[in-house]
Amino acid sequence: MSKAIYQLEVAGETKQLAIHKAFCIGYTGRSKENTYAHIKELAEIGIPEPKEVPMLYPVSGNTIFQNETMEVVGKETSGEAEVVLIFGDSSDEVYVTVGSDHTDRGLETVDINKSKQVCGKPFATKAWKLQDVLDHWDELELTSQVYLDGEWVDYQKDSLKAIMPYEEIVQYIDKVEAPKKNSIFFSGTVQLKDGFKYGTAFRMTFRDPVKNDEISSEYDIINIERE
Repeated sequence: MSKAIYQLEVAGETKQLAIHKAFCIGYTGRSKENTYAHIKELAEIGIPEPKEVPMLYPVSGNTIFQNETMEVVGKETSGEAEVVLIFGDSSDEVYVTVGSDHTDRGLETVDINKSKQVCGKPFATKAWKLQDVLDHWDELELTSQVYLDGEWVDYQKDSLKAIMPYEEIVQYIDKVEAPKKNSIFFSGTVQLKDGFKYGTAFRMTFRDPVKNDEISSEYDIINIERE
């Protein structure tokens, strides 16, 4: 991918970060029992089981963005709030933010990686330094809402206790030999409240209750498919 430059607000300062590679990590639930149960549920609706758990999905750098509008083809696409890790130029330069692993759910039953590739991967313009949140990682909270029929509907809400700890995520990244330097990883989501919902906008929030801070981002979803 091209070496794109993105802006992040970190601790009140604006940083310019180069991102060379992008990845989604699926099936990062902390409870392996629940993760495998979820995989079986997905298989029942036609979504193929992963080759391994967790599972790394490389995506094109062209898919990541910070705009407020996403164009999709078809009505059955949806987002998921994800904890996002961004690695800078050095091993100790790590940022944490929120993003959305927006996916084509119809194509997901055919090829999971392609279903991720055909949709954009938005992430917020604000981030935290890893060192500022790592000691209370499990208390960070992910929430999301979908805009349906003229109102925002709660879609997800849980703490990072539901996702693999940061150290295990990094161990997995190293195990599969994915490059960390100047890379972005959509590293896990939390359970949906009531199944997939297909709205016209998506809102995601990452909350730090310890420091009373939050990161929020939302985007409109425009279906460009011709009827």
